[in-house]
Amino acid sequence: MTDHRTFVSGLPAATKAALTERSDKAGLWQLAGHGGLILLTAAAIAARVPFWPLLLPVQGVLIVFLFTLEHECTHRTPFASDRLSDWVGRVCGFLILLPFEWFRYFHLAHHRYTNLPGQDPELESGKPETVAAWSLHVSGLPYWWAGLRLLLRLEAGRAEDAYLPDRARRRAVREAQAMGGLYALAGASLFVSPLLLWVWVVPVLLGQPFLRLYLLAEHGDCPFVANMFENTRTTFTNRVVRFLAWNMPYHVEHHVYPAVPFHRLPDLHVAMRDELKVTSDGYAAFSRDYLSRRR
Repeated sequence: MTDHRTFVSGLPAATKAALTERSDKAGLWQLAGHGGLILLTAAAIAARVPFWPLLLPVQGVLIVFLFTLEHECTHRTPFASDRLSDWVGRVCGFLILLPFEWFRYFHLAHHRYTNLPGQDPELESGKPETVAAWSLHVSGLPYWWAGLRLLLRLEAGRAEDAYLPDRARRRAVREAQAMGGLYALAGASLFVSPLLLWVWVVPVLLGQPFLRLYLLAEHGDCPFVANMFENTRTTFTNRVVRFLAWNMPYHVEHHVYPAVPFHRLPDLHVAMRDELKVTSDGYAAFSRDYLSRRR
């Protein structure tokens, strides 16, 4: 059985170079499309177009799926510029209550120890093992509570996570403190205008369940083994979801070769599709199968 290291080492040098080439152009075009939709939907909500409340969950999905861009920025792959990746990651993290400097090292630890109990930090909170736990998880409420506690802990200077190196602790604390200040200003603005409530706060609450469903498919019910072809799932879906998720439904591909930027993941998929071990035909199919194994 091929493992991820054998697969990557077997790729020709020219293929590796082509797959891992980063591009500001590709990243900025994708960002313009995603960000433009957020701004356009926000403008429609602010203008109170007919049936504007129906746009709230749409806006929420658009914003919460910036998680996939923030995630990509931890690898510094969506743009050729490291500085641009870092700043875009910070903005995304602010919008979804996920401090970027902390998340970078949390996520890199996840890649290093993917789906290995006691080592992968993503497993610390566990996966929902009953229908009731699944319902709570998908609601997004545990995410917001955990995010608030994380922010307060970092603001207080408590950045003791084992995967956070000493050189990054001060940056993580400073970022959290800056985020706290900006959230306070945003909250104060609500006394003047409810605009942010309707274009940001309510939408992300409504949109978070969609992101929870999406993320659960990445590793949910995958074996607790080191081989990325077995511990990660690629989900086959439509172009709209792939666009919103910055091609991260190609998740096995991303874990096998994380240096490949989002816009080259379809090419990597073609190269490795015969090696895929864990896949799902859409997120509805995954959720149905996941729940069928629980009571």
